[in-house]
Amino acid sequence: MTDRIVRVLDTFTTERTTQSAADIARRTGLPATTAHRITGDLVEAGLLERDDEGRLRLGLRLWELALRGSRALRLRQAALPHMERVQARIREHTQLAVLEHEEALFLERLSHPDAGANITRIAGRLPLHASSSGLVLLAFADPAVRERVLAGPLRAVSGETVTDPAALRALLASIRRRGHVVAPGSIESVSTGVAVPVRDRGEVAAALSVVLPREAPVDPALAVLREAAAAIEADLRRAH
Repeated sequence: MTDRIVRVLDTFTTERTTQSAADIARRTGLPATTAHRITGDLVEAGLLERDDEGRLRLGLRLWELALRGSRALRLRQAALPHMERVQARIREHTQLAVLEHEEALFLERLSHPDAGANITRIAGRLPLHASSSGLVLLAFADPAVRERVLAGPLRAVSGETVTDPAALRALLASIRRRGHVVAPGSIESVSTGVAVPVRDRGEVAAALSVVLPREAPVDPALAVLREAAAAIEADLRRAH
């Protein structure tokens, strides 16, 4: 039953926020009667909600439960004031991501009205090898995770996404040496991602990044990111 509930909830994405029970049955491969029964139970529990047209969406109860004692909430709360300062100084997209099931999961994104192209969304995911945040997370991940990702397949998100395992391995080693990554065109050809690690208790817990126009200088953003990451780490230490 737990597996079926997870399959139902997994059918919701950042693009697909509402759907019918029949849609859920089709996407999960569950019998229609089973999907209707499970979604009905989830509605009663507040984990799903029905709109005026009878379509289903994730419920506020699910959001409430997810935030209680959440590592993600703790990271976001520590990072947000410093992210706001980064965004105010750089005036481009500023993002916080964590490693989740071998993907980069974005916990927060701040944007300026004049900022350039960016496909990431809060609660959205990207392959680890295909964004500056993901590359930082992959570089400092458990070696077993790195080897699974390097084993592929390494899907190209753009024409400049690194998909050669040997080249990716060398890039990850460089990130560990330098403590940052500059990733031009890995997602959008017009943009450059710049990211640094954020540590908690000595381990890399998140990646802090900005998405710059391709022609923008990188060093000022990198300096601001490093300053913010150090401040976040200090706040996390005080919170323990």
